[in-house]
Amino acid sequence: MVAQTFNLKTYLNQRQQQVEEALSAALAPAYPERIYEAMRYSVLAGGKRLRPILCLAACELAGGSIEQALPTACALEMIHTMSLIHDDLPAMDNDDFRRGKPTNHKVFGEDIAILAGDALLAFAFEHIARQTQGVPPQLVLQVIARIGHAVAATGLVGGQVVDLESEGKAISLETLEYIHTHKTGALLEISVVSGGILAGGDEQLLARLSRYAQDIGLAFQIIDDILDITATSEQLGKTAGKDQAVAKATYPSLWGLEASRQKAEALIRSAKEQLHPYGSQAEPLLALADFITRRQH
Repeated sequence: MVAQTFNLKTYLNQRQQQVEEALSAALAPAYPERIYEAMRYSVLAGGKRLRPILCLAACELAGGSIEQALPTACALEMIHTMSLIHDDLPAMDNDDFRRGKPTNHKVFGEDIAILAGDALLAFAFEHIARQTQGVPPQLVLQVIARIGHAVAATGLVGGQVVDLESEGKAISLETLEYIHTHKTGALLEISVVSGGILAGGDEQLLARLSRYAQDIGLAFQIIDDILDITATSEQLGKTAGKDQAVAKATYPSLWGLEASRQKAEALIRSAKEQLHPYGSQAEPLLALADFITRRQH
């Protein structure tokens, strides 16, 4: 019997549909209608759903089920969306488009956009706590605590602060890596690791998942930096060339485009090496690592 070849496109389509349906159900419209409309506008605006899919794939690798991880996967997408809504605000990156549509504050105003982000962040933790089934409470609590750490000043927020402070300045590679391992990498890492925790993965597996996620997280940001230079606004679904316009330090600005591509590819090879012991069980995560370096938006 010939083993079937893993099809990433089919896998992504299936998982995206599961995540979309779960997100829409979790954020059902209610009073006050305007805040729910704003939340749904950004959460349901499309996107790769990379973070929730990584969470689901890691949970399955560790022997868990989609059902165990789906509430956390949705919560991670809510938190990611919060960060995009706030990042686009005039006080931050001041962007007019996201995923090919006007940004949240352009549609609903800055006040509602801020509150929509706040509401998504708060609801994300409630959703994990209330909706997770079939997982020991101590593991759910561990996931909640680690996601909080990944988002707070110790993670995403801290990276954003250093990023804002660094605009227009010459910064070191160490500072650039701090920005990206916190602003982008921390949430990607916990997306993967939380899936392993929810499935009851052992420390060795969690350590391998963590290293895999750190590598793909940095590769993801390097590719983002490259696309900001090489892709059009239509391809990106957001304004191209923003980094150069505000003299933001990026990997291509420090290394050049070709060296940056080589670094991203090396990181993906390193990430995949972490999963070699798990054979065919790791196919989704291995394919997702390759997907990061091949994406065009």
